[in-house]
Order: sequence, then C-alpha cells, then structure tokens
Amino acid sequence: MSVGAVDFADPKRRFYEECRIWDGAHVEDEALGVNGFKLEEINDPKKKTDREVVIDFLKWLEESEERTIAGHNPSFDRDFLQVTASRYHINWPLAHRTIDLHSIAYFDMLRRGVDRPTIHGHSALNLDSILVYLGLPPEPKPHNALNGALLETEAFGRLFYEKPFLPEFLKYPMPKR
Repeated sequence: MSVGAVDFADPKRRFYEECRIWDGAHVEDEALGVNGFKLEEINDPKKKTDREVVIDFLKWLEESEERTIAGHNPSFDRDFLQVTASRYHINWPLAHRTIDLHSIAYFDMLRRGVDRPTIHGHSALNLDSILVYLGLPPEPKPHNALNGALLETEAFGRLFYEKPFLPEFLKYPMPKR
C-alpha cells in the first residue's frame, strides 16, 4: 500500500508513495489494521498502481550510492517489492542481501550485557523494544512506511555512531551506555 525509504548516506533524501492494490490482490484485515488504510483508499483509482510505485522507488534508488535495503525485518519489505517488480517484468537490480536492525540491536545488547526479550525460547526483540532501548518513543500507530523508515534510520544511526542521527530525533537523548 505504501513504500517509504530514507537514504542513510544522505538522510534528507526520502521517498514515500502510496498505491492502490493490484487486481486480484488478497487483502487481510490484519494488514489493514497495521497500516491504517481503509478498503476505499487501497482501491482508489486515482492512486498510482503498485507497478508505478515500484518504478518510482527504483528510479529514486538510482541516486543512492549504497543500494542495500536495511530496516527491521527488511527481507519482508524487499520481497514485496521484488514480487511486484517480477509481476510486471521490471528488472530488479538490487542484491538479495539486506541489513537487519533486529540482528544489529541484538548484537549490541548481547555485547553490552543487556537482557534480550524472548518468547517461547526465541527473540522477541521487536521494533518498539529496539526504539525504547535507544531512547526513542515507540512507533506511532497505525504504521506509516515513511515514519517507520525514519525511526529505523535513527535506530541504525544510534547503534552505529552512538549518538542521535536525524535532526527530528535530537529531542530524544541517547540513554547512558
């Protein structure tokens, strides 16, 4: 329904577009609950198609020196984009590798001796718990692709550089580490 991205090397470069669903798409109520879109919005014929949004995203990405998708569970997002590109026979120029915020935050917590949350014997380190760990507020609900990309960019910046990264998050100090 939407694609949001921030160029980590030039965080003023941001991408956000929404689209309508493709004919025959299966829509889950749970997904609409997460992203806050209504059925009328995702069927709006005035919105761009998913094809147009993927083309626009790939064109935007061409201006980035580093084109590795990063985020919290980025393979999920990459796969949606890649399947859309495939559906319309659009060349997918990105590599399979991604940079996962979960893994980097998990390592940081492990290295610092911080307990990591678990459920049923595996990691329960979700985006909100990572944000709170780094002194940031949880992601506003419903999820917005650009807000998520901004928060994830800030989290990466704090993990890599151990200080606030984007100007809009300077009001949230880094916790003592």
